[in-house]
Amino acid sequence: MMDKLWPDASGALRDIARDGMLLAIGGFGLCGIPEALIAALRDTGVRDLTIASNNAGVDGWGLGLLLETRQIRKMISSYVGENAEFERQFLHGELEVEFAPQGTLAERMRAGGAGIPGFYTRTGVGTVVAEGKMQMEFDGEPYILERGIRADLALVKAWKADRHGNLIYRRTARNFNPLAASCGKVTIAEAEIIVEPGELDPDEIHTPGIFVQRVVHNPTPERRIERKTTRKE
Repeated sequence: MMDKLWPDASGALRDIARDGMLLAIGGFGLCGIPEALIAALRDTGVRDLTIASNNAGVDGWGLGLLLETRQIRKMISSYVGENAEFERQFLHGELEVEFAPQGTLAERMRAGGAGIPGFYTRTGVGTVVAEGKMQMEFDGEPYILERGIRADLALVKAWKADRHGNLIYRRTARNFNPLAASCGKVTIAEAEIIVEPGELDPDEIHTPGIFVQRVVHNPTPERRIERKTTRKE
């Protein structure tokens, strides 16, 4: 019963994905994105998705795949500047966007995973971010209320996982993944390396298996580069 390893990403999503879901998806740019799970989600054909993720991938990769197929209704993001299709849909009123400051978005996921429905922050006070949000004063300073995110489904990318769902992320690929993993009612992780229970050092585990319901193996990720900058010799 503790073996959470599934044969592939498509099988892991088949009985879970549905129209209108709220998803939390890990990654920063193209670093640490659950690419196999995103592609499998596209292939399910589910629509009207709301996705909380730091960004929306790039054209033709990552969440850009779901934008191309018009499966995303709304994005909750902090940065969306690398995707021309995102820009086109947004400017034509085809895509709803809720911008969240990066730290606020991270805390919204963390709060949701901790069972905290909302919190106050000074970030965004006096800007469009504060529009329509409750405001309170603490110690003479204004704060706005932000809601925690509790996603129907979280998709995350780990470097190493065991069959019990314990996860280790690698370096900067850690980014939003632990936060997204904690806030999902159901969390599916893809990992490059799968080991047997007991092989991971408990002190090195970033996401305990209690947060993860399913694991899929993706040993050969593409590791695409979002933007390459070179200098002239």
